[in-house]
Amino acid sequence: MKDETMGQEDAAQDAEACAEALESLDRISLDEIAFDDSGVDVQDKPEIEAQPDDQDADDVEPAEDEAGHEDTESEAGNQPESDTSEETILLDSLPAEDSLTRELPGLGSAPAVDETIAMGDIPLPSVPSAREAEVRHRKMSPKRCNLMVAGVVAVALVAGGAGYAAWNGYQQEQAAAVAASAHTMMSVQIGVHAAGLDCSTGSRIPVQVSGQDADGSSVSETLYVDEHGRGIKLLPGDYTLSIAASPIAADGTIYTVPTTKAQVTVKSDGQDLSAQAAFKLKVPSADTVTDDQIDAAAKYAEEGGASSAATAKVLQQAATARRDAAVNAVSAQKAQAARDADARHKATDLYQLDIPVEWYGKVETWQNGSTLCIYLAGDSDTPIVTLVAVREGESFTPDEGDTVLGAANLGNGYTVYASGPVYPYVVPQTINGRTQNPVSTYPMDTAIELVELTTGNRYTYSQVKNVLVGKDGKADAATKLETDYLAQILLPSIKAQD
Repeated sequence: MKDETMGQEDAAQDAEACAEALESLDRISLDEIAFDDSGVDVQDKPEIEAQPDDQDADDVEPAEDEAGHEDTESEAGNQPESDTSEETILLDSLPAEDSLTRELPGLGSAPAVDETIAMGDIPLPSVPSAREAEVRHRKMSPKRCNLMVAGVVAVALVAGGAGYAAWNGYQQEQAAAVAASAHTMMSVQIGVHAAGLDCSTGSRIPVQVSGQDADGSSVSETLYVDEHGRGIKLLPGDYTLSIAASPIAADGTIYTVPTTKAQVTVKSDGQDLSAQAAFKLKVPSADTVTDDQIDAAAKYAEEGGASSAATAKVLQQAATARRDAAVNAVSAQKAQAARDADARHKATDLYQLDIPVEWYGKVETWQNGSTLCIYLAGDSDTPIVTLVAVREGESFTPDEGDTVLGAANLGNGYTVYASGPVYPYVVPQTINGRTQNPVSTYPMDTAIELVELTTGNRYTYSQVKNVLVGKDGKADAATKLETDYLAQILLPSIKAQD
């Protein structure tokens, strides 16, 4: 490439030199140089007077020219030199001893021939006038014109060839750059989200990559990214990305593997593909993680996701321990729930029921035949509700100060009635001393708990006192709060005994 460029530069310089030479020839023509033969005696040859072929006849006056020439010759030694005259001083007007003469070699005694050259007869080249330049241009020979045109064309061709070579070189460089980039590994970033994952202490996320690179070669490999989606290097091409397995966090967390796949095109280094390839790895309940999930995560951790096989083994053990602990915790919760359910389950000779979850641990019971009383824990004198089974056709009258709060038909000829104080009404009135025959008085913490129990924690004491019941004591509104809760929670659980 360097030699070719130097050759092109030399050719351009040669063409430029030719053009300059032709131009100089155009400026100086033979008619500008005239020889005067008056000073040279040539024997046996006719005198030939030649005139330039490019000079017009009107511009030449021979008679006056010759006369002027003779006058000039005779007066040359007597007239002073003028600054503006184009006349020259003839050498033969100088003294004899200053003449440029020499003896011809080999002639012996032959008379010396004066070879003095009349230098003054050779005028210096002059710059042509505008008219002369125009005349010369019109009389320029076709051959000369062709030579000049050929020179210009040659220069143009050389310049054009150099430009083409430069453009061709640029194109080749660009093609080489593209070809080189097609075989250069490009770093790309994808979008991932895995809560709690730190790949510096856990394993990286395995990404399955398949597709074709720019050369058409098939690609199928597993690459690994950190929690920020960095770590993939690929040749330019089109690929399909998916998550191969779960990573393992330092605490043993295993993630749910998304089933989505992403189509991406790798074009440049540092390309961000998070908009086209985004994967969210969720954290499932630890007790639901299977051995297969842990084994797959450990396999990929050992193959490249972890710093070493030993680290992968440690992470696998952490995942197994975490899963086992979660399974044990769930089992313990279920066992406790069973015990609680058994403790909440109550039965008489005619019916059975479950104490509401909201009441569990806060109430206790006593039983007498088919009568069951549920009272405030540690205070048997503060019943919340009393259940009594009554045969069909018989009437039921609650204890003094109690109100029938609901009933449940057992379907075996008996009906269970629920009765008790209307605490959302009684408690606020008793605390304020508004009732004439209060059942009892209650400390504030007890009053608050009684209101919450009988309304299922749906209302607070302040709400019941200041809004729902009010200072005037709206018994019907307060009663409805309690009856509605019991009808929804307690009464549906009352069933006939098997």
